[in-house]
Amino acid sequence: MNQRRSPSPSPTLDLRRTGVLDSFMTFRETGNGPDIVFLHGNPLSSYVWRRVLPKVAPRGRCLAPDLIGMGDSGKPDIGYRFSDHARYLDAWFEALGLRDVVLVGYDWGGVLAMDWAARHPERTRGLVLFETFMRPMQWSEWSPKGAELFRNLRTPGVGETLAIEANQLLDRSLKNGIARGVSEDDRAIYEAPYAQPAARRPLLQWTREIPIEGQPADMVAVFARFDTWLAASPGVPKLLLRFDSPSGLQPSPTGSTAMIEWARAHVAGIEISALGNAGHHAPEDRPGEIADAISSFLTRHSL
Repeated sequence: MNQRRSPSPSPTLDLRRTGVLDSFMTFRETGNGPDIVFLHGNPLSSYVWRRVLPKVAPRGRCLAPDLIGMGDSGKPDIGYRFSDHARYLDAWFEALGLRDVVLVGYDWGGVLAMDWAARHPERTRGLVLFETFMRPMQWSEWSPKGAELFRNLRTPGVGETLAIEANQLLDRSLKNGIARGVSEDDRAIYEAPYAQPAARRPLLQWTREIPIEGQPADMVAVFARFDTWLAASPGVPKLLLRFDSPSGLQPSPTGSTAMIEWARAHVAGIEISALGNAGHHAPEDRPGEIADAISSFLTRHSL
């Protein structure tokens, strides 16, 4: 059973806001120097990076946006497909004038990071990934419980009942994706943006964007594009952080031996570092270790 814990003391990172397309995106920022962008996963927000950013800040200007429709960012009336997130994220990069960046991402933040890097290779200095999808998947790679849940989430009508009406996706993710448990204060911050059912649409749509057995076809094409870049970019340093998922927690997308070996074989310039046990939302469990690994990576490669 997960234990509820009190939030650890950490520096306050005030949210900033900038206009993006027909809406706005909020973000956290600290430090000075070369730009380092941190992208969160589903169904959380940039709050997940609150204990990582201050520790990496001596190495550069650390920025962590709330993805469009998530956290405290705007919630425009869009489909929240991957292409929508990429479009708004591109506009955020332009609004802040970010040119040469190191990208750090997990879950869908990792996919967005790989996609952005593949489309902007001349602006990418380095890449740090963990707990993300690196290639299309098969249902056979999922645990029986995971496959059942995500098949249901991807089923029209059933997914809406689970994720939008009953809010089970957010609840399960907080319960099963953080090894140490989540405090009531932290839970309240993560839940606040999704108090109304309509605000939960982006969370559900993310589950339907995972390319599994060829669907959605456009996402298979997105993965093919950035997988080609990953294999052909030895000059861009890449770090993959690996965590062992404690018993009972949701499976790790990049935690299996098969996925790690795939990365070794298909990603040019990859370094792999094991950081011990953590849930899927690893910055909640291992913020210090993640920050140290990123800082060491930046130092080794003079980034």
